[in-house]
Formats: sequence, structure tokens, C-alpha cells
Amino acid sequence: MSKLLIDGCRILGGETKVQGSKNSALPILAASLLSRGESVFFGCPKLSDVDSSVKILRYLGCRVKRSGHTLVVNTESINRDDIPEAMMRLMRSSIIYAGALLATTGRARLTFPGGCEIGNRPIDLHLSAFKRLGAEITERHGELIFKAPKGLKGANIALSFPSVGATENIMIAAAKAKGTTVITNAAREPEITDLADYLNACGASIEGAGEGTVIIDGKEKLHPANHSIIPDRIVAATLMSASAVTGSEITLDGVIKSHLDAIIPCFEQAGCKIDFDAQKMRIKAPKRLKSLGLIRTNPYPGFPTDAQAPLMAVSAVAEGITVFSENIFESRYKHVGEFVRLGADIKVEGKVAVVDGVRKLYSAPLCAKDLRGSAALAVAALAAEGTTEIDTTEYLERGYEDLEVVLTSLGASVRKI
Repeated sequence: MSKLLIDGCRILGGETKVQGSKNSALPILAASLLSRGESVFFGCPKLSDVDSSVKILRYLGCRVKRSGHTLVVNTESINRDDIPEAMMRLMRSSIIYAGALLATTGRARLTFPGGCEIGNRPIDLHLSAFKRLGAEITERHGELIFKAPKGLKGANIALSFPSVGATENIMIAAAKAKGTTVITNAAREPEITDLADYLNACGASIEGAGEGTVIIDGKEKLHPANHSIIPDRIVAATLMSASAVTGSEITLDGVIKSHLDAIIPCFEQAGCKIDFDAQKMRIKAPKRLKSLGLIRTNPYPGFPTDAQAPLMAVSAVAEGITVFSENIFESRYKHVGEFVRLGADIKVEGKVAVVDGVRKLYSAPLCAKDLRGSAALAVAALAAEGTTEIDTTEYLERGYEDLEVVLTSLGASVRKI
């Protein structure tokens, strides 16, 4: 078990490259099962969640090699259709292997997935979609058994909520199904488009990714392809937050502006100046931030729920009142109690959090409770007087590659022990 020690109130500066997207890499790695042969993935971040995906791929019989941020996945020797419970519990996105295995082998044996406890994240949308595609699903002693004895067949699938995971699972399964699949009310996140780009490079036929309706014409056979993972917009938002709370100016390399369209206005309202030059973004924060106003989390292109916690760290030291309305997960304010230990003034009522910004935060021992919350604690600690100890990096390492190294390179004092 590792801890972070962060000395606060230091001005940051310099430039750093934004890592590849975790939420893109995980479904794309699963989708590599659809074709036999060797796929190469560039910009693949070094994260524990990616390590968990690699373990699953190797368990299924794949050969996987890493060189820096490049992963090579060879699927020639796939010989299993099951994933042990211990591997399924490592991350929420493990359910994505249901669609990949069904499309590849016509069978899958999994258990319910794990991941951060940030609220109810049922997989019923996944299961009902698979049934629409022709799969038979039985549950026995906590195990989910998927079978498609007649193969998967295209279908019209209307999602009651634009679930990212369900949209990805359907796209992967339908890529090799017989006929055409139409997803309505599909998720529109950039990670959906990135997955579609990879699948299309493999010979799939997917149109409309990134829009509300996605059309997949199933192909009998796909081939391997090389693919570059898009930059992680949530990591970018976290580093922007680090700049804001310390009154600093930093440059982020490898940023896609359109992916941050719902986030940038929040920083500009707080008084930050943001400039772009190709895929480089410079953010310059004022000495005292202003209120961020009202922030409502919503499916893309709305404000992302994953950026709520880091932005709350910003609002904690901004002058005035900021109101957050969390509309995606019901248990996504676990970081609030830890912010209060630092001296933040935050009150929560249901899905609403009201933040009255204070001039100073003060160091305290903190406990990380989920992935994005742990990153937000690190951001808040950068603005706190004294040395703050965050008692675990387990959650942080699921989605942030060497965050302590990145922050230190920008002038922060962060030590992992």
C-alpha cells in the first residue's frame, strides 16, 4: 500500500504531455479479440486497470507485450471463453468482454464486474441488448452464462439511458453479427468514437459514432489493425484543476479541444485564461479564483461526472458559491468529507453540493475512496498549507499514470511512499 505526501502552496509551471485515455484503451483492448492476429496500440497508459485488461487477455490465451506506451496484442491463440471472478472484480469495464467473447466464440462465462463504489451501475442495459442480438443468458450462483448458438443477429436497440459501457458492448458484439444493428439514444462520448475508429480500421462498418444513433453493419470477418489511443480528457481536466488551485500557468501537450468543450467554460468563469496551439493548451490562473457558478453533470456533450471532483477542489478555494448537481451517480460525493477536513465549506443535500469557497485550505490526513475522488484530493492538497498525507494510491493508479511524477515535473512537491 502506497501513500502520497503533498506539500501545498507551491506555484507550478512548465509543460507536460497528457496520457492516453483509460476509458478508450479498455474497450479497445477487449475489441482486439474480434480479429485473429496482431494489433498494435500506441499511447496506451500504464495503469492498473490496463494491467487488469492485459491479465484477462493473457488468461484468454492472447500474447501481450508492452514497450513503453505501446501494447502489442496477438489473439491467434485464444482458447477460453470464461473470465474468473477475481479478474472480473478488478474493474467495472470487465463486462465489456461479454460482447467481445460472444462475437468471437459465441459463448462467454463471466461474473458481475467490480470497480469503484460510486453508486448504482447496473448492467441490465447490457444484458437486454445482448438478448435483442440473439444471445441466451442464464445466471447461476453469481455466474453469468452467455450463449449464441445460432450466432448474433442485428437488431434495433433503443437505450433508456445513453450508457457508455452498453453502447460500447453493443458496438463490439454487433460488429460481427449477421445483419444491421441500430442503436438509438447511444452514448456520444469521444471514447465511443475512438472505439469505432479502431473497429472500422479492422474492417467493421460503423456509422454515426459520437451521435445519438449508431448503425453497425455486421461483418463475418475482421482483421487486426494499429491504433493510437486518444488523450485522456479527464486527466487533462485534473491537471487544469491543479493549475487553477495553485494560481499557476502550465502547458498541456496532447489535448483535443472539442473533448473539453463542457469543461473549459468553467475554468474561464473562474478567471483562468486558456489558449490553444494545435494540440497544446496553455492555462493561466489568477491569484484568486472566482465562483464557477452552477455545474450540472450530464452525459456527453454535457459536463462529465468524472470531472466533478477535481472541479470541486477548484471551487473550494474560489471566491463565492459554486453549486454542483450530480445527475449520473448517486454516491459521487465521497470526497466531500475529506475536503472538509482540509477546511473546505461544503454542504450536500441529495444530488446537490453547495461549495462556499474559502481563502485557505490546511493540510490534514486524508483517505481516498474512489478513482476521481483520489485525484481531487491530490489537487486540493496542492492548495493546502503544510503537508497533506493521502493514505492510498490504489484508486489513483487505476486511472492516472504516475501522477506524482507529472506534478513534480511541474514544480509540485509530491512524494509516494
